[in-house]
This record gives sequence, C-alpha cells and structure tokens, in this order.
Amino acid sequence: MKPKPHSFGATRLSQSPWYRYLFCGWLFRDVSVGSLLERAAAWRHNREQARWLTTYMRRWSTLGVLFYLFGAMVELLAASPAVSAVFFVPSAISVSVNAVLGAAWIGFKTLPPPI
Repeated sequence: MKPKPHSFGATRLSQSPWYRYLFCGWLFRDVSVGSLLERAAAWRHNREQARWLTTYMRRWSTLGVLFYLFGAMVELLAASPAVSAVFFVPSAISVSVNAVLGAAWIGFKTLPPPI
C-alpha cells in the first residue's frame, strides 16, 4: 500500500538523500486507510519504525547546535544581527522539530493502538 504522490516534484523530493536524512515521514504508513487488518499492520509497522526517531532527533539536535554556533560566531565577528538570524532561525526550528519527534516517539512507545 504505497501512497500516491501529488506531483512529479513531490516524488523527486522524497527520493532525495537529503530529504530522507532530515525527514522521517517516508518511514511510516497511513493508519487511517484500509481494512481493519491493514490498519493494524500499519500501526505495528509504525511502532517498529519508531526506533529511528531517536536518530532523527540526534540529527536535528546536531544541526541546531551547529547553526546556533555559526550564528553566534557571525554575530560576534561580523556584528551583524541580520546575517546571524540566518543561522539562529534554523536553530530555533530544530527545537520544534525535536519536540514533535519526541512526542511521536513517546506516543508510539506508550500509547495503545488506535484500532
């Protein structure tokens, strides 16, 4: 049961190694479609794939720290808050991405199946 892409560009983006390195949506299956057995199988698959969420959390944390350090360096050396914002904004985004990934990981590990 493979989801149908909306456009050709979406297919190419999801095939990109950078996309797969940073975003984990491609690992999971849709639990809201199919028969009861298919949805139960999708839930089990998603629970098994949840083990990779901690890897993605490490990646986003590393990127967040690196962007923060680059932003601090640019602000100190160039004294340019506008240019340093280019690095601070992705650092702040990484915090929210990690919050979502952490909530999903905890949910998959602790919640009962929705079926």
